[in-house]
Amino acid sequence: MASAVSDKAISAIKQMVVDGQLRPGDRLPTEKELAETIGVSRNSLREAVKALSVIRVLDVRQGDGTYVTALEPEQLLESLSFVLDLHQDSSHLEILELRRLMEPIAVEQAAPHLTDEDFARLDEMLAQLNADSGIEALVASDIAFHRLINHRCPNAYLSTLLDSLASSTSRARVWRGLTDSEAVERTLAEHSRILEALRAGRADLARAYATSHVAGVESWLIRQGMPEDAAAEGTDPATGA
Repeated sequence: MASAVSDKAISAIKQMVVDGQLRPGDRLPTEKELAETIGVSRNSLREAVKALSVIRVLDVRQGDGTYVTALEPEQLLESLSFVLDLHQDSSHLEILELRRLMEPIAVEQAAPHLTDEDFARLDEMLAQLNADSGIEALVASDIAFHRLINHRCPNAYLSTLLDSLASSTSRARVWRGLTDSEAVERTLAEHSRILEALRAGRADLARAYATSHVAGVESWLIRQGMPEDAAAEGTDPATGA
């Protein structure tokens, strides 16, 4: 656990970034100079730098120095993705709840940014699924469908966060597919409603359909539950594991 002094150093470095004294890609002053500027010991500064490197704010390069990262959403949210992966067998409902609250907003914001090429790709995803499609194909298609739409959301932090939530609930989706004989048909119908609303320029309807879609999985999981051994053994189509 970081000490109060190293917390002070973390806050000081963060403020330097916020104030623009340190910008993405900048090299930090020497350890001695920065410790004196902040008013902490060099050991406390090292603790602070280590903590900020873990969450990808700083990049420590051996023999070269310490740099501010690009501060892109993908980098800054990487640690959250790691935490979600650690808890994915026990927190499916909580993660689905987050998806239900946030994904409809991303879908609504994405609506005016979808291109003809995007719609063609989404149509192709739906066309590739049928009643005979396997569970892994269904889940992979489900993730890809939502990812394409979410990536058109202009809020990069929201779309990146939803990527993490999607991969963290893939095992719950696999389990639903294994136990629900109508999973493919239901997913196709729900995706089709979202897609047609987006194609018609009805962002409000698309948001409502997206809410219903995620809520359906959440409600199913509340009713059916997911055994811990199934969660541990389920295949993650994103990793093949």
